[in-house]
Amino acid sequence: MAIGYAARWPGSPGKNAWMVAAVIILTAQGVVAQKVRVEEELEAYPTESVDLRCEFVDGGSLTKLTQVSWIWEPVDGQRDNIAVFHPLYGQSFPNMAFKDRVIFLHKELKIPSIRINNLRMSDAGRYTCEYATYPSGNEQGTTTLTMLAKPKNSARAVTVQAGSRSVAVARCEAADGKPAATIQWLSSVGGNHSTTVSNGSDGTVTVRSEYRLVPTAADNGREVICRVEQRTQDRPWTEVLRLSVEYPPTVTIEGYDNNWYVGRSDAVLFCQAKANPEPTTITWTTASGSLPDTVVVEDNKLMVRKVDDAVNTTFTCEVKNKHGASRQTLTTFVIVEDGTAAGDEDDNGRTKSCF
Repeated sequence: MAIGYAARWPGSPGKNAWMVAAVIILTAQGVVAQKVRVEEELEAYPTESVDLRCEFVDGGSLTKLTQVSWIWEPVDGQRDNIAVFHPLYGQSFPNMAFKDRVIFLHKELKIPSIRINNLRMSDAGRYTCEYATYPSGNEQGTTTLTMLAKPKNSARAVTVQAGSRSVAVARCEAADGKPAATIQWLSSVGGNHSTTVSNGSDGTVTVRSEYRLVPTAADNGREVICRVEQRTQDRPWTEVLRLSVEYPPTVTIEGYDNNWYVGRSDAVLFCQAKANPEPTTITWTTASGSLPDTVVVEDNKLMVRKVDDAVNTTFTCEVKNKHGASRQTLTTFVIVEDGTAAGDEDDNGRTKSCF
């Protein structure tokens, strides 16, 4: 401020005096700051240890060091002594939360560096190395310790039922991290997502995200990817999820080739069903209800041991799962030797041509 004020008054006789005074003040501040050398910022992880270095480097012949204290100021809380070193009375650790975790690395007043073992998230804050000196009074330097935590990442697909409203089909979580993680979704499904953040009592952050869409049968088995980025991770964490959408069956009958002639022994029909979960029952019937004696059913397959007039009928396949039932019908025609369909007669009892 003093320099800026003088600059507006180029003819002021006090300009040089202001500049000299500013230089003296800045120089004095630099000297004070250099007396206690510490690291300005450190980062650490829970359960690990950290060394807080401190050194008195500008004592001079007239400065006498009498005692040094480490003072902790938590992010939310009041300052408190955690370690004291006196050349005659030795070491003291007045804060019970640190007592068994703090040690002095050197038994020397000029280098009172400490180590904190078994770190906790709550240890984050400002650590001041403060000297009691004579005759200049207290001198100090402060290190800010930032506690980091790798998030515990997880993701899962949510089983849902096909419907007409938007629901959560996948969830992703980055729990107990610091700083907060970022969650992204990669997908061609066309949904959207919502994210919530909650703060833990120890300073960690849990981020949760849901991927939502209006699910259809076509979405079952499609992929979405959860991607978590966070400062402590070497690379983004990703998890590929397959959507699980449940829906009632859809049924088709396959295998009929329009060539069921009398005496044929390899005629087969297949009841194909798409469903989630898998069908619980598959039932074959005919227009009359019961199946002909020449028909054998095995799971979804209907086999005709020998084609005759009895299979000149309409077959129905019904498939069920817990979400409902669906059926499909197919009418088969048996061809006799002259190329006509069995049972195809006119009012006078003569066989009608198929062509």
